Amino acid sequence: MKKSIKILISIIVIVGIGGLTFVIHNHSVQQKNQEITIGTIGSDAKIWNYIAKLPETKKENLKLNVQSYTDGVSLNTATAQGKVDVNAFQSYAYFLAYNNQNKENKLSLLGTTYLEPLGIYSKKYQKINEIPDGSTIAIANNPANTARGLKLLEKVGLITLKHNFGNLSGTNDILKNPRHLKFKEIDDTTGPRVISDKTIAAALISNTIALEGHLNVLTDSIAHEQVDQSTKDNVNILATASSSKQKVKYKKLVSLYHNKKVQNYIKKEFDGTKIEVNKSSNYLRK
Repeated sequence: MKKSIKILISIIVIVGIGGLTFVIHNHSVQQKNQEITIGTIGSDAKIWNYIAKLPETKKENLKLNVQSYTDGVSLNTATAQGKVDVNAFQSYAYFLAYNNQNKENKLSLLGTTYLEPLGIYSKKYQKINEIPDGSTIAIANNPANTARGLKLLEKVGLITLKHNFGNLSGTNDILKNPRHLKFKEIDDTTGPRVISDKTIAAALISNTIALEGHLNVLTDSIAHEQVDQSTKDNVNILATASSSKQKVKYKKLVSLYHNKKVQNYIKKEFDGTKIEVNKSSNYLRK
């Protein structure tokens, strides 16, 4: 009888330990496969939905939930509050401006992704130097894109900007305008239509809007941004909440983005207009 009781107790102990081991193991697997919510805007959703299905993503024990937003401020706020784990939509300049205005709910930089070059488009002229003196140039009416457009116009030699020109500066901060150019501020989304306006010599159009208007910045623009230190603030990044304790795990998304398979997909899907920028954080901070 005593022997039977001992055997029964041994069985209960073994089963109990086995059950506890299973629970611990199962909890560990659930932790490893914890879902990461990625917030995106526009075409980036395609990229991250593609990455979500890759074997390489599963191998990293990552499960991605891609959510699309229409408003950058809302997406950054959701990220800072932890409702979104990582976001993939904004330039480094946009990120800096957000952090400057939200000092108690800041975001942290995880890594770089791409540059979508801003382009100068014209239906009248094939080269920058063909644009006549006194011409009207259409430029975006939001501060960040206005400043970006003016920087490009300086880069191609049409104007000179003041020394303290910043990421939110405007036409009042032009130092020299030797060609006496005039500037017409427009809603950025109307750019592809504006270049047909006979009163407009050229228009600065962001790549996202250009693609929607069936324009390729690499082949249809008369000038566009290049990847160099002058455009580093326009490089798109991945960001998470500064308070997040999962930054090491989230940084795996940067490596996945720069996977050769992913880059081949992006190049084909977007006609080469999302130019890969695989740089360290120091590149942006210089």
